[in-house]
Amino acid sequence: MSYQTINPLTDEVVKTYDNHDDAYVEEALTKGHALYKKWRHDPIESRAEALNKVADIIASKANELAKILTIEMGKRLVEAKGEVAITVAIARYYAKHGADFLKPRDIVSAIGPAQIISRPTGVLLMVEPWNFPYYQIMRVFAPNYMAGNPMVLKHASNTPMAAEAFEKVVHDAGLPDGALTNLFINYDQVNKIIGDDRVQGVALTGSERAGQLVAAEAGKNMKQSSLELGGSDPFVILDDADLSEINKIISGARLYNAGQVCTSSKRFIVTEKNYDKIVDMLKTAFSEAKLGDPMKPETTLAPLSTSKAKQNLTKQVRQAVEAGATLAFGSVEQTQPAALFEPVILTGITKENPAFYQEFFGPVGQVFKVKDEVEAIALANDSHYGLSGIVFGGDADHAAEVASKIETGVVFVNSFGGTLPELPFGGVKNSGYGRELGDLGIDTFVNKQTIVTKHEPIDLENAVGGFI
Repeated sequence: MSYQTINPLTDEVVKTYDNHDDAYVEEALTKGHALYKKWRHDPIESRAEALNKVADIIASKANELAKILTIEMGKRLVEAKGEVAITVAIARYYAKHGADFLKPRDIVSAIGPAQIISRPTGVLLMVEPWNFPYYQIMRVFAPNYMAGNPMVLKHASNTPMAAEAFEKVVHDAGLPDGALTNLFINYDQVNKIIGDDRVQGVALTGSERAGQLVAAEAGKNMKQSSLELGGSDPFVILDDADLSEINKIISGARLYNAGQVCTSSKRFIVTEKNYDKIVDMLKTAFSEAKLGDPMKPETTLAPLSTSKAKQNLTKQVRQAVEAGATLAFGSVEQTQPAALFEPVILTGITKENPAFYQEFFGPVGQVFKVKDEVEAIALANDSHYGLSGIVFGGDADHAAEVASKIETGVVFVNSFGGTLPELPFGGVKNSGYGRELGDLGIDTFVNKQTIVTKHEPIDLENAVGGFI
């Protein structure tokens, strides 16, 4: 696996990185395991100050860190600064609340007083993607650092500069060796790490195929795993939806981060009453998008992450049209240089079309016409994925009721889907399992140990069944 920074605007190779050998991996695991054995005796609160220091350094280097994202994976500079900001917020959130989330919980028991306490489990492996390079790391790092689980990181091969920058922040903040070690490694080394007795879990965000491979390896080695594997998120628009409110967010719902967001709205499901208006709204939004240099403030649509990503997305669009989809906006032939991709709108996608169940990871919007909300719910749920979604309706309470029938991990009602440190995140179906962020996110790799204390001698004649 070649780790390279390639500017997607120009296809210029900026920097190439050497892979780490097995000896370096062994050193990282040795340090991490030694740190775990120390941390399990330290109070959780003792780690909060250092995590706040991590946040302070990231905030102080916001411009520098944001530019790395723009150069490395093509994110608009303004969006890159937004990613840095949410990364800081997540660190501060867990520094403030982590100890409270993990405090002991009392249980009334017939045997005697009992408590559930939270204990770290050991070294974790993070396998993270390129679309939000800092945010994805922090989602796992912050809660598990507070919990006492050291981590090793295998980042995407096209964002090595971001991985290195994050590791340096952790080092500069004064965290002990082994707290987070970045590894430039191949897939064989990933499997060896998962199988190592010192490693107790693996968190992956990535493709469905990558999730299948990692989950299989984790299962074979009896290791816990969490997976976030993308989605084909529905944007359901009911008859009484306020179209003026939708117009404010419809562009961002699909084009933010060049459409390379697992939770971006990929399938617009619209009742007959509003269908034509929404198609026209999308056409206007897409036509007004300014494709270009992500460093320039006037650019509103950045390039895709790589030229290969552009080739793959172009192939998907071509196959969808060949299978009967209507090209309502844009062109099958992408003539822009490097990884620049002009937005596309597809309509008339039938269930027989391969595109019906595919995830389009880029600025491609699919619009479906349905008779009513019953049909809208059925279509929204007719997907292999179940990550996120949006429902818009004039009656917010009724829209929330519709949202509760959507088979996803999260649904936003009358608002733009986004992320906040306090909102648990994750999916169902082929979108994976487990949760990150919020109070749920800190429990994923924690041993919830039950301690039962009996102060009186055991009464064998009246012992509770199953106790003996």
